[in-house]
Amino acid sequence: MRMRKYIIIIFTLSFVKLIIQLLGNRNYGFHRDELLHLSASEHLAWGFMEFPPFIAAIGKLTFWVFDYSLLGVRLFPTLAGVAILILCCLIAKELGGKSKAVFLAGICVLAFLPFYRNHTLFQPVAFDQLFWTLGFYFIIKFINSKNDKFLVLLGITIGFALMNKYTILVWAFGLFIGLFFYQKGKLFKNKWLYLSALISLLIFTPNIVWQVQNDFPIIRHLQALNETQLDEANPFEFGLEQLNFPLTLIISLFGLVALLSDKYLKKYRAIGVASIVIFSTMWLLNAKAYYVFAIYPILFASGSVKIEGLLSKKPIWIYLIAFSVMAGSVNYIPEATPILPIEKYVKYKNLEEKDGRVALTGDYADMFGWEEQVRLVDSVYQSLDPAEKKNCVLWAENYGEAGALKILGRQYDLPNPISRHGSFWNWGYDTKDADVWISLGNERPSVEHVFEEVELVKIISHKYAIGEENGIPLYICRKPKIDIEKWWKDYEDHVFD
Repeated sequence: MRMRKYIIIIFTLSFVKLIIQLLGNRNYGFHRDELLHLSASEHLAWGFMEFPPFIAAIGKLTFWVFDYSLLGVRLFPTLAGVAILILCCLIAKELGGKSKAVFLAGICVLAFLPFYRNHTLFQPVAFDQLFWTLGFYFIIKFINSKNDKFLVLLGITIGFALMNKYTILVWAFGLFIGLFFYQKGKLFKNKWLYLSALISLLIFTPNIVWQVQNDFPIIRHLQALNETQLDEANPFEFGLEQLNFPLTLIISLFGLVALLSDKYLKKYRAIGVASIVIFSTMWLLNAKAYYVFAIYPILFASGSVKIEGLLSKKPIWIYLIAFSVMAGSVNYIPEATPILPIEKYVKYKNLEEKDGRVALTGDYADMFGWEEQVRLVDSVYQSLDPAEKKNCVLWAENYGEAGALKILGRQYDLPNPISRHGSFWNWGYDTKDADVWISLGNERPSVEHVFEEVELVKIISHKYAIGEENGIPLYICRKPKIDIEKWWKDYEDHVFD
């Protein structure tokens, strides 16, 4: 009977999570990063310039099942988010929590606003959070049962996590340090721990080989991130960002303290130490704040267990805490996932139109404009004579534009696009002997450097699109005046500019 109660709680909260996410998944359009990941699925390999291969494999699965429908593509990160909620509840139970702790843990996941964004977009981050949470679940199951099979499952989890996002290395480092605080490091004498590490390495080996064969593009990508994003970040922003969600933060801090000092949770102290090491390492590496959000489910679970213990004689307070946590987030959900149609969102945010433009947040703005770009490119392509169509190249300035032409262009039967940005550079320039090049987003000096004949078709504007995709030029270009092969190859050091 008691287990049935747990199932009802977990199922109900998971269903609410799923419905909210699905309402958001249907609106606006593909994000530029989603277009890149789906484009990668059309070029399956053991690695890519910007990320490991897992997201591309999921993209291919998505295509087989749903084609490239917006709802279908976003279903997989949403399911990952639902799985995180379920695991958080199960971890609370494993830590000794009863039904109220399980309920509060699930509410924390449901109320944590960044998860709505993370579990909407088709990006590696949702799966990264899932693998972190699953890893913690397996190590807790091992601590409780002493069954070595959970170490093997942990190794498999880390292996697939490495094929998804390299940040799992920080998680593994934190766990490595934390395990010295479990039975004074006794676990390091267990051969199954090393077998687990070997399994992880074997799963990850194909990507290591790919990195070696391609001169470690991940290093160049990280250097570019440091130069363009991470170096410019205020080091205090990492910590301050955590303060944006005060109610869930308070519960997570209860959880951290409990893992470190509570007499009923002391056997899980390794998890608390690991959490501190992971958080500190991410901060020292000047990582983006959202990288560490994956650590919260374990802290939500332990915090909920601690609060349930403290309020065991006043259970009504647990429900009041859960209500307060959820009530503090409900009004902001439309900012995290697009559950509102754009016109209603503009009213909700009291946004004003200026010079024909409405300034949306970066993520939302990056979901607009792609369809219009593709339609315009198609109209130019269809205006060519049959001979030119057979020998035409679509050249996009960045991976968002190229991804739009690749994924959204399928319904127009457009040629495969090329771009010198990121992984698209690695996929080549199609043909250097094309009669016509249709250039999207490249500025005039760039196209005039390559071609003798350059004709401006239109400057593309969009009311909601992000700034860099507003006012971009579309050119028809003919008669290359430089060696295309050399021009392409010489750009290798600039693919992440």
